[in-house]
Amino acid sequence: MNTKKWMALLVAVLLAVGAVSLAGTASAQDEVELIVFAAASMTETMTEIKDMYEAAHPGITLTYNFDSSGTLKTQIQEGAECDLFISAGQKQMDQMDITADASVNTEGLDLVAEGTRIDLLENKVTLVVPEDNSKSIDSFDTLAALLKDGDVLMAMGNSDVPVGQYTQNILAYYGLDEQELANAGKITYGTNVKEVTTQVDQSSVDCGVIYCTDAFSAGLTVVDSATAEMCGQVIYPAAVMKNSQHPQEAQAFLDYLTGEEAMAVFESVGFSPVEQPAGE
Repeated sequence: MNTKKWMALLVAVLLAVGAVSLAGTASAQDEVELIVFAAASMTETMTEIKDMYEAAHPGITLTYNFDSSGTLKTQIQEGAECDLFISAGQKQMDQMDITADASVNTEGLDLVAEGTRIDLLENKVTLVVPEDNSKSIDSFDTLAALLKDGDVLMAMGNSDVPVGQYTQNILAYYGLDEQELANAGKITYGTNVKEVTTQVDQSSVDCGVIYCTDAFSAGLTVVDSATAEMCGQVIYPAAVMKNSQHPQEAQAFLDYLTGEEAMAVFESVGFSPVEQPAGE
């Protein structure tokens, strides 16, 4: 082969290799991993939505981190990579939102991307019992009486977990002293709502306070639901994080969660949409 032909062949090979390399680079750039931190009570619904969303959006991969909202908030504050955060309570989101009242955002954290925060879902706090319901607990009123004068073991979330904070409100509503009850061996705790659910499901406690969505997913018997007067409205706020590596894609996924397809999944287990303010 003469020199000219050899050089032409070499150039052709180099061009082909370059084209493949560029195509690979472009393909890699098109791949986006969205990291979503979500309250443990959303595990089942968000897992179902992941399959739906990824099938309709090639190149997007959703990676979830499920835990108590308090734990997730701490992880984000300490620098964990997160594109979208969905909390089971306003407090944990407020603690990271610079626009929130300073009495809640006591550290002046500015971790929420401006204009992205919404109230996504509403849940209900419920009283659930194991299958045998040996203490015949049929309402919060009955539970309150047993906590005052009877023999009962109730499971609830820790104080840094939204479901635990809602339960504390219920105890206060009935004039019950949580610390006294804990000291008397009438309360056991879970670090998140799934742990409380498991304690009831395994009949290691007489009852537990969890969300209606977790009761539905676990097939537990709900004997009563707390009113807003008893524990407040249970709202799940969501927002894109300020340090998101993919803010546009994160916002697009958040928009999808408010749509009919995703909302149908949420509603199937007991969540309900939150009415957004006019103009939003």
